[in-house]
Amino acid sequence: MSKEKTRREALVYHAKPQPGKIKIVPTKPYATQRDLGLAYSPGVAEPCLEIAKDKDNVYKYTAKGNIVAVISNGTAVLGLGNIGPEASKPVMEGKCLLFKIFADIDGIDIELDTTDVDKFVETVKAIAPTFGGINLEDIKAPEAFEIERRLKEELDIPVMHDDQHGTAIISAAALLNALELSEKKIEEVRIVISGAGAAAVSCTRLYKAFGALGENIVMLDSKGVIRSDRESLSVEKQEFASDRKIDTLEEAMVDADVFIGLSVQDIVTPEMLLSMADNPIVFAMANPNPEIDYNLAIATRKDIIMATGRSDHPNQVNNVLGFPFIFRGALDVRATKINEAMKMAAVKALADLAKELVPEQVNIAYGQTRLAFGKEYIIPKPFDPRLITEVPPAVAKAAIESGVAKMPITDWEKYREELLQRSGNDNKVVRLLHDRAKTNPKRVVFAEADQLDVLKAAQIVYEEGIAEPILLGNKEIITELKNELEFDADIQIIDPHGEETLAKRNHYAEKFFQNRQRKGVSLYGARIKMRERNYFGSMMVLEGDADGMISGYSRAYPTVVKPVFEVIGRSSKVKKVSTVNIMITERGPLFLADTSINIDPNAEELAEIAKMTSRVVATFGFNPVMAMLSYANFGSSSHADATKVKDAVKMLHQENPELVVDGEIQIDFALNKELHQSKFPFSKIAGKNVNALIFPNLESANITYKLLKELNKSDSIGPIMVGLRRPVHILQLGASVAEMVNMTAVVVCDAQEREKRKEAKANEK
Repeated sequence: MSKEKTRREALVYHAKPQPGKIKIVPTKPYATQRDLGLAYSPGVAEPCLEIAKDKDNVYKYTAKGNIVAVISNGTAVLGLGNIGPEASKPVMEGKCLLFKIFADIDGIDIELDTTDVDKFVETVKAIAPTFGGINLEDIKAPEAFEIERRLKEELDIPVMHDDQHGTAIISAAALLNALELSEKKIEEVRIVISGAGAAAVSCTRLYKAFGALGENIVMLDSKGVIRSDRESLSVEKQEFASDRKIDTLEEAMVDADVFIGLSVQDIVTPEMLLSMADNPIVFAMANPNPEIDYNLAIATRKDIIMATGRSDHPNQVNNVLGFPFIFRGALDVRATKINEAMKMAAVKALADLAKELVPEQVNIAYGQTRLAFGKEYIIPKPFDPRLITEVPPAVAKAAIESGVAKMPITDWEKYREELLQRSGNDNKVVRLLHDRAKTNPKRVVFAEADQLDVLKAAQIVYEEGIAEPILLGNKEIITELKNELEFDADIQIIDPHGEETLAKRNHYAEKFFQNRQRKGVSLYGARIKMRERNYFGSMMVLEGDADGMISGYSRAYPTVVKPVFEVIGRSSKVKKVSTVNIMITERGPLFLADTSINIDPNAEELAEIAKMTSRVVATFGFNPVMAMLSYANFGSSSHADATKVKDAVKMLHQENPELVVDGEIQIDFALNKELHQSKFPFSKIAGKNVNALIFPNLESANITYKLLKELNKSDSIGPIMVGLRRPVHILQLGASVAEMVNMTAVVVCDAQEREKRKEAKANEK
């Protein structure tokens, strides 16, 4: 993607459909005069009076306890420098977004137009009653140290400068694990710190808190080694000044065990790496380009343990692993500060989490067969769903034990359950899907590439590295649209009507005729059909000229399904192909089936749909908990529509007892865990969060998913076709560009899964 195009897309993203990335959403009813009377005058007077009696009641009656201020003056914005408060606002809004999606914390960005430390501190103190915590961001050193120090002393709410402590916490967790793998002790290793800014100082202090010795640490700034005999050192640099008579990074690296890079790209050479001790630990965290290229480093030293700040290499030191969860734990016990004990607890929680068995959802997200603690996995991944249930409790416990918690937690299991509920609708599934596809992109046919929106989707998946698109359609129109979109990549364009495809058409026609000659298809008819894009595209996938296909944007579903079924056909042992839609809801992803194909499935077919749906749920890394839906609950009706669902459940319980599935059940009982538990405690899904809904017929499933999509503006992924021999998926008529991008990722992941199964079978032989 060109720099100009990236710039334009970024600007459009921030400007449309409304400016900015965050907004305020009411949490209470406001439809009636009564509601408004309680929300404002006269009802609002009552909580005001209660708070006036006891200020701590502000946490009981207002949102203060879940609001963090993200405050900056824009003097040290990452990668941009001193750009001022207004220009820093998009970054601060982005930070608020991360607070929300990772820990369900409401971030409010505040940009202060001052570089004066006293004014900054006084302003923050004046507005502090509004907030449960303060996250300082992108403030230049040395002012950042003084601002944080004073605010921590003078406020009774948590204050943290994430630029300092975020990197320190994540890198410390990685360092502890790297030292364990290299069988070295922190109090014995020699550490080189390249950089002397806020992050470097905070990292070094935290490493010392875990046992690193000052005499074993060498810190460098732009002038070289910070020595004790250098004049005009700041207080922070004096703290880490070395007595060693060396001046350069090259000298400092000799026999060093650990290198921590928080400076600039490409300052470490292969020769410097070779001069380090055995099993060196190198955290090159300069962004976007590290102090030494990852591939160069691991090629230079086979015994190296390497981490960077980049997501495209193992061991990413990513602050999002820390700050949302640290503030979550601090807010939940109403901590008066974030102290060293809380930061060290976060470090230990992250380090320990990396040693535990990795959930399948995380393996799937990163395209791994099995992530396991080792040189390429020393810290958890940002997609790890356990972060919210491991880090906040550790931080909260440390706050309680160190005496800074005003509201201690006593029921830790209940607290973990509450944390899980906070991790609902943040589009994790979409991010997981895209990232997984990017690990091994596949060739995907876009059967309607001469439609503008389809071509836009193809452009996005190409530029994002999700898939290698093959554009099917009128070559002249596609070329014209590509120019309009500035899509100048050299992408394969195939026109099924073109003379250049005659030989391929004839080949496909012969194959199709061989497969369908006893089903009324003549060779002449087969040749005619191969001029149709959905027949031609499906044959490309069947013959291995492409890995998958999407179609259906401009044509009714049944007209697209027919050629796909005729060419691709069902997988062996599958009696009915069906579809699953994933709805991204506030309670998390819901898998709905069958939304597009089977009009009125019988009991046996419903059971098969449920089994195939369970595999889709598992493919996305979730344990399937399935409700077989009806208008009746567990035998309350003897009508055939209810009894077929009952019979399907009986089959599943007998033939697949390992599946967590039950019914027949009404949808409100299925989704309301407490209601279900109280009325039907005997059910296999009682007390569990249902994540898959199997509908009794197409009508109910299709109406439900489209109602959710339009009424609640829920994102939808699908319909995902299950039961076909090859990865072909059909869009709903008029699908959006985003939906097509998501479906392309589904096609790629489908192809990846089939490839893995094929390799596994080959290995067994």
